[in-house]
Amino acid sequence: MKYINSIIILVAFLIFSSCSEEKIDGTSEVYGTITGKVVSADAFVPLENVKVFSSPTSSTVFTDAEGKFTIKNIKIGEYSLQTQMDGYLSKFEAVTVNKNLNSEVVFELTKNTGANQPPSAPLAIAPLDNALGENLSTKLEWNATDSNNDILTYEITVRNDKNTTIAKFSDIKVKELVLTNLLYGSKYFWQVSVTDSKSKPVLSQVFTFSTLAFPTTRFLIVKKINSNNVIFAASQDKTSYQITSLENNSWRPRKNNQSDKIAFIQSNGAQNHIFIMNSDGSNKTKVTNSVPIAGFNPDYIGFSWNSSGNKIIYPNFDKLYEIGSDGSGLRKIFQTPNGKFISECDWSSDGTKIAIKVNDSNGYKAEIYVINSSGVVISTILPEQTGAIGGLNLSITGKKLLYTKDVAEYESSNYRQLDTRIFEYNFITAATLQITTEKIGGTNDLDARYSPNEAEVIFVNTSNDGVSEKNILKMELYISGNAALKREVLFSGNFMPDWE
Repeated sequence: MKYINSIIILVAFLIFSSCSEEKIDGTSEVYGTITGKVVSADAFVPLENVKVFSSPTSSTVFTDAEGKFTIKNIKIGEYSLQTQMDGYLSKFEAVTVNKNLNSEVVFELTKNTGANQPPSAPLAIAPLDNALGENLSTKLEWNATDSNNDILTYEITVRNDKNTTIAKFSDIKVKELVLTNLLYGSKYFWQVSVTDSKSKPVLSQVFTFSTLAFPTTRFLIVKKINSNNVIFAASQDKTSYQITSLENNSWRPRKNNQSDKIAFIQSNGAQNHIFIMNSDGSNKTKVTNSVPIAGFNPDYIGFSWNSSGNKIIYPNFDKLYEIGSDGSGLRKIFQTPNGKFISECDWSSDGTKIAIKVNDSNGYKAEIYVINSSGVVISTILPEQTGAIGGLNLSITGKKLLYTKDVAEYESSNYRQLDTRIFEYNFITAATLQITTEKIGGTNDLDARYSPNEAEVIFVNTSNDGVSEKNILKMELYISGNAALKREVLFSGNFMPDWE
């Protein structure tokens, strides 16, 4: 019986030993072996008792009388081996450990003929210290020397005067670094740290340079890049400057000259919210929080500044809200009596009236009416209509209102428009006038807005197929109210314009 029990115990031990090599998750580690040799660089004589260790850390071993060493059972991957021995300079060698294979490496160590000297403090080569007008992509160049001819490694620290971001660039082996996506009109501070791996890092002085001032721009436009909408500022000469990230979906920019801020919509998780930023795209802050901007279709929803730039109104389905541009003071101004969604709004310069467009959940059965700041309806511009309506923009005096309407009165599940034109409503005469007469057949004129002097209109023109390129145009307005025959393309491949 004792014999049988011994057999059982032995089998159990073997099973346990076998299983103990497996990790709890059922996977096993994969290992390899590193072998090598260390010799003197001058006579290639084997060196004994040289300390050899790796990064990431594994075993530490010493060479034998033949200068050989072996590191067994080391996980596969990339390693940097280092040697240490009195009287010789340390040396590094890269090695790759492969599965069940032996990786070999040879070190040739140079005698240390004197006390190690640290590197010199790095000096800036470019940009020169206190340089002005640097581009948003700037190459930093510096120089440092080492009397022992050691291999030097650098770390660069960069910060600026616009925010608290501190960027570090480590393990640099060359004496240059290209900085990209810098901010306009900013002062940058940069410092170089250098080490020879044997002495404490040596710091340079702090160098500075300043970037170009943001150019004067009058237009805001949007361009689809990959799957995201990206906002650009554009100048009179049609040069454009990207001011929102490619990584975010941002659209419907609106500039307020009084505050010199741009408000826009940006996707934020599963919701869309209003953000504001400086005119150069810096200092982005979120305005809306508990109540996002929302409606029947994010592409056809809009908001409006007040004239002083300290408040914004925006819709959330059937409700219209007012909020401070700092995110404070949220209050409901108005709620539609019939449950229709509010899609667009525009606040008059004097703050006495707000034009709003409402529609059903499909974007149709649209109406345009005007409310006061207390939410009381004071006039109806358009009773319920068939087809798509949009593009609300009040004139400076508040006596006229631009809007667009699909005169084909077409309705579809994808909100396609067939023949959308620009109209102007006169509050004094209560008359509506179509102001575009030279629109190309098969296209739509959308998102109409007055120019700053109201002598022109800026708008989007695109094929009614819904997939063709969108272009931003402008045209003059005659006193008679008819559109000028001249329709000038300002920006190709762009949409959602703002001209301030």
